[in-house]
Amino acid sequence: MAMSPPQATGPHVAARSLSYPVTGWQQAMREAITDVDTLFHTLALPVTYKPAARRAAQLFGLRVPAGYAARIRTGDIDDPLLRQVLPLGAETESKPGFGADAVGDLASDAGDGLLHKYHGRALLITTGACAVHCRYCFRRHFDYGAHHAGGSHLREALARIAADDTLAEIILSGGDPLSLTNERLTVIGKALDATPHVARIRMHTRTAIVLPERIDDGLIAWVAARRARVVVVIHVNHAQELAPGVVERLTALKAAGATLLNQAVLLAGVNDDRDSQVALSEALFAAGVMPYYLHLLDRVAGVHHFEVDETRAAALMRSVAAVLPGYLVPKLARELPGDSAKRVVGV
Repeated sequence: MAMSPPQATGPHVAARSLSYPVTGWQQAMREAITDVDTLFHTLALPVTYKPAARRAAQLFGLRVPAGYAARIRTGDIDDPLLRQVLPLGAETESKPGFGADAVGDLASDAGDGLLHKYHGRALLITTGACAVHCRYCFRRHFDYGAHHAGGSHLREALARIAADDTLAEIILSGGDPLSLTNERLTVIGKALDATPHVARIRMHTRTAIVLPERIDDGLIAWVAARRARVVVVIHVNHAQELAPGVVERLTALKAAGATLLNQAVLLAGVNDDRDSQVALSEALFAAGVMPYYLHLLDRVAGVHHFEVDETRAAALMRSVAAVLPGYLVPKLARELPGDSAKRVVGV
């Protein structure tokens, strides 16, 4: 019988002690850098940034897998990967227009972790755990303890899916669904496979990029065993994240039958220039991944310093489209509360 993973009680709660054998990827999650001093020492960062980092990490915890930290240039405070995980003093500032629930998730949750926001598809909050804490995370204030499909809530959510034949696609989200064990994913996968109207299982994951060892033989077998078509939407913001080991694991996912797409977030100081966007699209395609969305920042409290305004973003994507074939240009989009779909902008 499959055993449940640790249950989340707050935003991006790390895994607790497990009652099943710890695998390599779980050990790597446990050994992630969660202390500001350790991060600064490991990467030889300027200590002048440390007091602000400590204050910001008290509001939203630090979590960086060691393997991801190894891709960051030592001593470079402007490294595009570091900027995505380094707590900054700006996170402690309040800004008008930035709130706790930037995309209206809570209004769509019936209490079992199933969010039905769009026609024909629903999003299942499978867990609150994540391998990395991205500083721009739109769910950094989300109460996973009250809004995720764990325990009896999963049965309720799966029953609602089975009863609604308008749902052709179920999106596994979190946290990160790859924080779940293969056994737990199998419970979900089998239930969805047994629901005839579910044609696709979509999985949104950052873990596949920051902790590629999570794409193990068991997960590959899970993808290959599904009746429903599996779509894996990875989250890569910069070409530097696509280390050789990451590409190798993504190739294995694709060989098992998964369709691979990427969604990125447009982030000031990370990827808000033409060269970065072009390099990202080219690197993704070389890895067998199609660019999908480039999201404008979700305006959650604590992330305003990452925002690129819509006018500049649209101009940037026009410059990208001028040098790339159309199929390598992601859709520039934003999600607004109450909208029936993501809103494509700049077209």
